[in-house]
Amino acid sequence: MRRAASALARIVGERLGDGERILVIAGSGDNGGDALFAAALLAERAEVSVLRVSDRVHPEAFSAAESAGARVVDLAEARASAPGIVIDGIIGLGASADPALRGRARAAVEALLPRLRDEGTRVIAVDLPSGLHPDTGAADDVVLPAALTVTFGAVKHGLAAARGPELAGEIVLVRIGLDDQLAGVRPEGQATVSAVIEVGG
Repeated sequence: MRRAASALARIVGERLGDGERILVIAGSGDNGGDALFAAALLAERAEVSVLRVSDRVHPEAFSAAESAGARVVDLAEARASAPGIVIDGIIGLGASADPALRGRARAAVEALLPRLRDEGTRVIAVDLPSGLHPDTGAADDVVLPAALTVTFGAVKHGLAAARGPELAGEIVLVRIGLDDQLAGVRPEGQATVSAVIEVGG
């Protein structure tokens, strides 16, 4: 997880403008942990806020983010924070339920999305845009579109199918030392991987 988070932080950092703030939205899954560990690294160079949309976020990653200076905010504060970048660590491979976004996660996306669109905030998704099905590319009625998706291990089928290309934006594949392959990308899909980053074991 820390290797994935380090790569994520590097990719976000390369796109971070001077003085831009970062909002991390963290759910209960591994991608929430990746986002929180990345928040800890990014807090060394930027103002980072964390919005939890689950009571069960990764405890070690959350502690690391807090210790590094990331500020924990509620939904009202998140709406007022005017970030330049949002890291979407809400839900990834666990998005097979229907709807994928529920409860606090759904409420947060519904509340934040209009302002993010109005302000042109760049959303960077961890593994998958929240609300996108990892296998089919189908999307909920509530989904958080990304300008960039950082996906780990392999390109998931859903990024190349149906609404995947529309919602994922640019795709960066991070190969984390497993038996990774560019899985899921078929000629009929429209996903384009803009970069492949190798992270050793």
